[in-house]
Order: sequence, then structure tokens, then C-alpha cells
Amino acid sequence: MSTIAARRRAPAWTSVIGATDHKTLGRNLLIAAFAFFIAGGVLALLMRLELAAPGMQFVSHDTYSELFTMHGSTMIYLFVTPLALALGVYLVPLQIGAADISAPRLANVGFWLYITGGLTLESGFLTAQGPGKAGWFATWPLSTSGATPGTGMNLWVLGVIMSALGMIAIGVCLLGTIMRRRAPGMTLLRMPPFTWTQLVTALMVIGGFPVLVLVMTLLYLDRQGVHIFNGFEGAIDYQNLFWFYGHPVVYVMFFPFVGCALEAIATNTGRRLFGYRLFALSLLLFTALSMSVWAHHMYTTGGITNRYFAFTSTALLVPAGIEYFDMLGTLIGGSIIYRTSLLFGVTFFLQFLVGGASGIFVASPTLDYHAHDGYFVIAHFHYTLFAGSIFGFFAGVYHWFPKAFGVTLREGLGKLHLVLLIIGTNMTFFPMFFLGQEGMPRRVATYPRSTGWETLNTVETVGAFIIALAIVVFLWNVVVSLRSHVAAGPDPWDGQSLEWATSSPPPRHNFDVLPPVRSYAPLLDLKKAGEWPRRRELEETPA
Repeated sequence: MSTIAARRRAPAWTSVIGATDHKTLGRNLLIAAFAFFIAGGVLALLMRLELAAPGMQFVSHDTYSELFTMHGSTMIYLFVTPLALALGVYLVPLQIGAADISAPRLANVGFWLYITGGLTLESGFLTAQGPGKAGWFATWPLSTSGATPGTGMNLWVLGVIMSALGMIAIGVCLLGTIMRRRAPGMTLLRMPPFTWTQLVTALMVIGGFPVLVLVMTLLYLDRQGVHIFNGFEGAIDYQNLFWFYGHPVVYVMFFPFVGCALEAIATNTGRRLFGYRLFALSLLLFTALSMSVWAHHMYTTGGITNRYFAFTSTALLVPAGIEYFDMLGTLIGGSIIYRTSLLFGVTFFLQFLVGGASGIFVASPTLDYHAHDGYFVIAHFHYTLFAGSIFGFFAGVYHWFPKAFGVTLREGLGKLHLVLLIIGTNMTFFPMFFLGQEGMPRRVATYPRSTGWETLNTVETVGAFIIALAIVVFLWNVVVSLRSHVAAGPDPWDGQSLEWATSSPPPRHNFDVLPPVRSYAPLLDLKKAGEWPRRRELEETPA
């Protein structure tokens, strides 16, 4: 029996357990991350129900603290970060003209480490004492065995370690792919914008995530009685180590979605990305600065030099401004087609602007003393990582779904999804700025009626359920579109980069023929020169 025939007869489950095709790995990782998103979203809805009115309605104080810990942990460790890398695993080899990802077996090991770690982390919630009140950052001494006894917190720590090791393995594979497997003619400054975002993402994963593994290992030993962290200095040491991971990870959860939004915007305007070289420079500058701002989370501790971290935090405005300038330059003068992917991409920049502007506020130590540990910080955080990044993710989904599955998502349902998500996110998170200014602290499970916070909290709860409705509309769009079986063709949007030069979905080896690469938009060059068929010409070609 030939090798090809043996592969055809292999059980279906082997495509999940032993997957080495980067497209299968990317899809598996994305589906798993989205499943964890649903779980984390349910926890968020329970929290919002509890806060909708004063007094205790649904859960106890301790249960609310566990919901707080598990919601943040699920979203950070198991959803947004793996989601960002999943897009890279699927798309980077296609964008750079590679047949597969580097070290695919290592990538598969990384996937299973992530799954095992995720299930271990979540299982801590099922123990008698749960993961406690330490939060997703496991603040010491709230994460000590004295403050949070039992196995729940131990399982949480072990789950984070395994998940982080999985992300490191996948990051190594992505970096190796980008550096060693580019098509002939594709220099670093001819890589598509999305691949550039994955390059700097992989660098930050490799640079920052080992520190997370280290600090979680030390925390686990501390919980076993080794006494790694002690007193005030121990608390400062823990925070310095954790936030050295904790700030780069913000950009791991941001950069790939910038790439998604810009790719969708450029394609739907019929123009190559404006200011491409400045964009690549801004990513490198962002990456360098992201490793130097970690302690702006620690302004109020008295254990750091506030002026230095205030300067580096404010300097992040420069590369951020370049990316907004590039987005506007691409839109101006383009032949804009108002597809759902473009609308999500533009909304991503608008929503993230709210998070970025509020970030200027908390970058100032003086102002941060006022906002610290209040709902203003929660609003800022969620505008960057949910009201921001998730819109970029959906821009990528609507843009690349036909490439991965061979059919396009419905535009009508997509626009309904967009409208509901805009309404839901702003109803949920914008009132938090006002609650923070009025003094509502984070982590509280209830509040007195005399505070006057009830109306805004009720609005937030309604907004959270509108977000849930938006996700239901999206999932229904996926089901309906897959059932329609209307073929999208290899290049439904008149794409600019190499992934649109192969079939949808791509074959196992990705490409039969690689077009020449002369810029960061190689297909656009060939189409303008008449050397590659445009979408209309493909549709008019007889079957």
C-alpha cells in the first residue's frame, strides 16, 4: 500500500491528535480558543448578573472572587493569546509561500500542552476551595497557601505553566517559519503586514513567556513551603517578574489583530498599505518599548522608579500614532468597498482608540494613583483587549474565512453581528469609566444602594447580554454559510498577498505554482501588470 493511500485510510481522529499540517493545527487551535472564550463569557455574564443590582443575588462573595479569577485567566491565558497565535499558524506559511510551518511536530506538542494546561487550569474551579481571589495575575500574597489553601490554586498554577510552554513552542515554530521558509524574492521588507505582526508577536512570546513559566514555578514552590517570596520585597519581586510578562502579552494580544484589520482595509480599498516601512518600524519600536514598561502596573507600590516607566509608557504613543496614520492613509483615496471585514477593521481602530486614550491617563503616576484598583482600569483594559482586539479578530475572520473553508460568510448577518457587538461592548465597558471616577473598586461582589452605582451597572449587564447575542449571530452565520456550499473561489476579494494565489481551502502542500514576489503586495503587482487574473476574470472563466 502506498503512503498516500495509507494516509487516506487513516482514522479521522489522527488529524486532531497527530496533526502536522499547519492549516489543521491553526484551525484546531482557533476552535479550542473560541471554546474557552464561550466558557469565559459565561463566567462574565454570571459576574454581571451579580453586579446588576445592590446586594447579593446569585453567588456568594467567595464564589464571585473565583469567577473573577477564572474569567480573567480564561480570557488571557486560554483565549486571546492562543487566538492570536492560531491565526499565525494558519496564515503565515500561506502568506510567505511556504509549504508548511517549521517543526510542525513541536507545534502540535505546543497545541496539546495548551489544551492540557487549559483543562488543568479550569479544573481548579471544580475543587472545593477553588482558585481563590488572587485574580488572573495571582497577586502575592493573595496566592499563598495561607490565603488560598487547597488544590484549586495549585491546579491553576500548573495549568498556566503548561499553557505558557505550549505558546512558547508555537512561537518558536512561527519565528522559524518566518526566518527560514520565505518564498524566493520575499525579503523581510516584502512580507505582508499580517506576517510582520506575527514576527514581532513571536519575538515577544519567546522573550516574555519564559518569565511567566519562571514566576509560576517559583509561586508553586512557595505554596509548597519553600518560601520564595517574603514580606514587602517578596511582593515587589513577584510583581516585577509577573508584569515583565504581563505587559508584552498585551501586545501579543494586539499586534496580530492590527495585522488583520490593516489587511482587510487594504484589500477592500484596492490599495496597498500606506506607509509600509514606517509600519514595520513602528512594530519593532512597539516591541522594544513593550519590554520596558512593565512596572507601570506598580506605580502605587512605592517599590519602583515611577518617572522612568511613565516616560517609556507615554513613548508608546509614537508607534501607535504611526499605525493610525497608516490606516487613514490607506483609506484616503481608495475605492472603498464596504464589506463586513472592512467595517470591523475600521471599528477596531476606533474602539481601540478609546482604550489607548485612557491608557495615556493611567500612564501618568499622578493620575494612576486616582484610578488604581478602580473600574476605570477595568474599562481601559477591556477597551484594548475586547472592544479593540476582538474587532480586529473578526475583521480577519470575515476576510480569510473563504480561504480556510471555501465559502464566504453572509454579509447581512455579518453587519448585524457588527452592530450588536458595537452596541454591546460600549454599553458594557464605557460606563465603567464613570463608575471608576465615582470610586467603585474592582473585585467587589456587591455595593450599597446609596452609592448610586446601580443604574450604570444595570446598563453594563444589559450590554454584556447584547455581546452574547452578537456572538450567537456570528455562530449562526458560520453554520448557515457552511451549509450553503456556495464556492467562494480562490480569490473572492481581489487579494494582494500569496494566500490568494492558491485554492480555497488550500491543498496539503499549499501551492502548485508560486507567483514572483516583487513587493509586499505581490498579487496586486501582477494584477496591475495583467500577469495574474483578477476576481472578475476568474468568475468569467468557463469551468
